[in-house]
Amino acid sequence: GHNYFPMIVNSDERQWTWMDEGMNSFLQFLAEQAWEENYPARRGEPRDIVDYMRSTNQAPIMTNAESTLQRGANAYAKPATAFNILRETVLGRELFDFAFKEYAERWKFKRPTPADFFRTMEDASGTDLDWFWRGWFYTTDAVDISVDGISEYTVSSKDPEVEKAWQRARRAAEPVSVTDQRNQGMPRRVDAHPELKDFYNEHDEFTVTNKDRNTFAETTAGLEDWEKALLKEGKHLTLVDFSNRGGLVMPLIVELTFKSGKKSIERIPAEVWRYSPKKITKLFVTDEPIVGLTQDPYWETADIDVSNNSWPRKVTPSRLELFKTERDPNNLMRDAATPLKAAPKAAQ
Repeated sequence: GHNYFPMIVNSDERQWTWMDEGMNSFLQFLAEQAWEENYPARRGEPRDIVDYMRSTNQAPIMTNAESTLQRGANAYAKPATAFNILRETVLGRELFDFAFKEYAERWKFKRPTPADFFRTMEDASGTDLDWFWRGWFYTTDAVDISVDGISEYTVSSKDPEVEKAWQRARRAAEPVSVTDQRNQGMPRRVDAHPELKDFYNEHDEFTVTNKDRNTFAETTAGLEDWEKALLKEGKHLTLVDFSNRGGLVMPLIVELTFKSGKKSIERIPAEVWRYSPKKITKLFVTDEPIVGLTQDPYWETADIDVSNNSWPRKVTPSRLELFKTERDPNNLMRDAATPLKAAPKAAQ
């Protein structure tokens, strides 16, 4: 790589350091993976760039080489990570490798600019990557996608036998009010005078009546068989609110955990942010209830804050260090308040 890109492709490293060092840090990462398992690589894994991505003292990758700050992170690690994310998460290995090789072949002996690289990757992959180049190479934005809210719905069957039983169970699951708790054991008028009982003492709002049954029959009479089957499927519709707090647009990689304990991964392209780059709501249609959800479960997007990536929220473990405070020799006020010790008898 260090022979091919600056010499054969003839990248201008003096102007754009990342076109040599960033690409070769990426190629080195691939070589390390091919060399042995668990090689102690320093650049390439998204999780290794997080501290830099959340820092404030940054300059865009596309800054001139003579004006870059923290060159190791800016021109080596960050572009290497960007290429790895583009390969593993955005394009996939096969498509990325084809496009990257096409760039290396198409631009040998031609001294390409960054725009030539960007256009070639898009042309060879057949993918619009403007959003990716803009975020990773022209800004200092970070990835911070937050799971903000979740709402679950099920399709009503319209059957009063089913729906009123569901409503009754939902009411029973509600907490007992403080008034009802304090009224426990209180004498009731109807207990002393049963003749005062009315219709509602034997029937409540969840009792299925003939009117309910007749209404249901009339409602479903004009439905096709597939429409009747759809009402009985019992699909679960879950709406999940996501917000882009870091500014850097990325695909959504969502791990869903179901009531049965099963898990599945949903990969949603970055185009989901196209019409609303700050906040979106995604619908998941499943056969059973979702009891847990994690955004970016494999840490593959360099998200700088994983504490807001899950529902329910997960506790983020950390460590707290204790330090012994040293006495300030110049603190005269504290010295003046120090009690005088008795002198030794010999000295007296």
